[in-house]
Amino acid sequence: MRPPGLILAGGRSSRMGKNKAQLQLGRDSILGHVVRRLAPQVSKLAINSADPFPGLDTYTHVADSLAGQLGPLAGILTGMRHYSTIKPETAHFASAPCDSPFLPLDLVSQLTAACIGSETIVIATSLERRHPVFGLWPVALAEDLERWLLNGDNRRIGAFLDRHHLVTVDFPPLQARYGSLDPFFNINTPEELAHASTFAEILA
Repeated sequence: MRPPGLILAGGRSSRMGKNKAQLQLGRDSILGHVVRRLAPQVSKLAINSADPFPGLDTYTHVADSLAGQLGPLAGILTGMRHYSTIKPETAHFASAPCDSPFLPLDLVSQLTAACIGSETIVIATSLERRHPVFGLWPVALAEDLERWLLNGDNRRIGAFLDRHHLVTVDFPPLQARYGSLDPFFNINTPEELAHASTFAEILA
């Protein structure tokens, strides 16, 4: 059974100077590509952001359950709370950020296949790097995560992962006409958007 999914889109986009999720990349917005690649992989899709995005009314909008823009872990907590409320039978949900338009088309199935327990966290890796915002998260950890976030010193995803049973799944680079690309390449600056445009053929 496919888990539900959540796109994390609550960042400030400070390095881009504008909301990067809505910037154009090829024939769609960056967020549009993420939705198009992730939605078929999950049973239900929600978008975590301060405000809804125009044109994406088909998908549920969920704002952070904790105030203060506490980073991606606050979005993960929001997903835990959201799916435990609307789908109490949910054990895990999948997450992806709004700024990585090349995410693998088999991301969720690979993460799900590697999950070995109701409290196991599964995250993606590539090119010897961990990508914790691409993960499969157990909703049973909601109380622990909320207590963790209420301590102002706790914002780093890596430190939270170290407290729990973690499994990683490695993904190979994507191959295109102009070379290889990390499937979890994320766009934070105008230069990175220009680089991503070079590989827009992958998104066709």
